[in-house]
Amino acid sequence: MDLLKASFVEVADAVKSKKISAVEVTQFFLSRIEKLNPQLNAFITVSEKAIADAQEVDLKISKSDCIGPLAGIPFGIKDMLCTKGLRTTAGSKMLENFIPPYDATVVARLKSAGAIILGKLNQDEFAMGSSNETSYFGNCLNPWNTEYVPGGSSGGSAAAQAARMVMGTIGTDTGGSIRQPSSFCGIVGIKPTYGRVSRYGIVAFASSLDQAGPMVTSVQDAALTLESICGHDSMDSTTSQKAVPSFSKNLNSNIKGMKIGLLKEYSLGKIHPDVEQTYQKALEQLKLLGAEFVEISVGLTEFAVPMYYLISASEASSNLARYDGVKYGFRAQFNDLSSMTLDDFYAETRGQGFGTEVKRRIMLGTHCLSSGYYDAYYNKAGQVRRMLRDQYAQAFEQCDAIISPVTTSAAFKIKERSSDPLTMYMNDIFTTSANLAGLAGMSVPFGFSSLGLPIGIHLVGSHFDEQKILNIGAALESVSGTREKTPHVY
Repeated sequence: MDLLKASFVEVADAVKSKKISAVEVTQFFLSRIEKLNPQLNAFITVSEKAIADAQEVDLKISKSDCIGPLAGIPFGIKDMLCTKGLRTTAGSKMLENFIPPYDATVVARLKSAGAIILGKLNQDEFAMGSSNETSYFGNCLNPWNTEYVPGGSSGGSAAAQAARMVMGTIGTDTGGSIRQPSSFCGIVGIKPTYGRVSRYGIVAFASSLDQAGPMVTSVQDAALTLESICGHDSMDSTTSQKAVPSFSKNLNSNIKGMKIGLLKEYSLGKIHPDVEQTYQKALEQLKLLGAEFVEISVGLTEFAVPMYYLISASEASSNLARYDGVKYGFRAQFNDLSSMTLDDFYAETRGQGFGTEVKRRIMLGTHCLSSGYYDAYYNKAGQVRRMLRDQYAQAFEQCDAIISPVTTSAAFKIKERSSDPLTMYMNDIFTTSANLAGLAGMSVPFGFSSLGLPIGIHLVGSHFDEQKILNIGAALESVSGTREKTPHVY
C-alpha cells in the first residue's frame, strides 16, 4: 500500500483487516516527520506516545473490540488545541511550556474514532496572522517552494499535510485560517458552520468566530473527518443540537442542476491574473458538469475585513487578558519585586510574552472596547454583522452555494508582506464573511500559478449545509487534475 496516496478509508480498512498495523503506519509517518521537519518546521512538538497509542489500536483490533472509522490514521493537531500531556503553545512564548491536563473535544473525538495523534503543528501566534511568520517557534515553510509562506494561521497544518508528514491535520479558522493556507499548499480545508464543532479546549482567539476543521488531501477524507469531530458538546454551549449527517456516505459529485451564486461584490478585489484564470477555469468546468450560475449580491461584504478586524481584535483583547503572569504561562523575571507595582508586573510580562502582531491586535481591541468608543466600533460592527448574516440568508434563497477565489493571490514570499499589516489583512477579503455570518466554507485545490504554486477555489454554504459544498468540492476535485502534482519534498 502506498501510504502517501492512500485515503483514510483504504488505510483504516487495511488496519482493521490486519493487512498493515497501526504501528507500521505510525512509524512510517514519524520517519517522514524526522526527515522533513528540519526543512519545513511544520511541527512544534512530536508526541512521544504515538507508537504506544498505535499499539493500543492494534490491541483493540486483535480483541475484536469496536474501533472507529479513523482506525490507525495519523493526525497532526494545530497547536491551538489542547492535548492532554502534550505541550500546547498556541505558537507563543506566553505558553511555551504549557502542558494541558485534558484534551480538546475535537482531539478526544479523533482519538475515539481511532486516530493517532503524532504531534502539534506550527501556527501564527495565537492564530493571529496570515503567513505563519508570527510564530514564536519560527517560520513554517511552504513545501511547494520553501522561499514562500504556507499561509496562516494554520500554516503548519497545511505544510505538514501537503508534504504528507501526516495523513490528516486539524486547523482552526477565525477569518480564513483553514481555507487560505489550504489554498496556498494545495490541500482541502473546510471550516464548518459555527456551532457544528465544539470549541472546548481550543485556545480562545475570537470566541464568536473560531471554528476547528479538517485540513486533508481529499474531499472524501474531509467528509469522514467532519463526521468524527462534529456534534453537540455539553462543554460548549454554542454547539448545535442538530444531528450530524453521514457526510462521506452522502458524498455525490453529480451537481447537475445545482445553482451556484456569483457574488458581484467579489469583483471589487484586486485579483492576481493567475488566480482569476484558475477561477474562470473552475466556473467553466462546473458549467460543463451541469451547474447553473446565479448572480447575487451581498453588499455588506465590502465591509467584511474592517468588520472582522474590529470584532476579532476586541474579542482577542478580552480573551488574552488572562495571560498576566500570575495564574499560568510565561512570567517575566525581576530582580526586585518589592518596589514594583502590579501594573508594571503585568506590562513587563505581557510585553515580553506576546509578539508584535498579538500586541498590535490587543491594543486595537482594547481601544475598540474602551469607554466612549465601544458603541462606535465594537457595537456598531456587531450590528452590521447581523445585517450581513441576513443578506447572506436572502442570497441562499436563490442558490445552493457561493463560489469565489480563496485569496487575491497564490502564496507570497516570506517577509514580502510582514512590514505591511494592512496588505496582509486584505488577503482575507474573500474568507472573513463566512466567519462573520457563521457559514460553512471550504477551499478545494484547482490549479497552479505561473510559478507552480497551488491555487484553491472557495465554496461557501448556508448554515449546516456542509454537504452541498462537499459535493461541489468533490465535483471540482474530479476534474482539477491537481492530485497528479506533488511538492518537491514529497
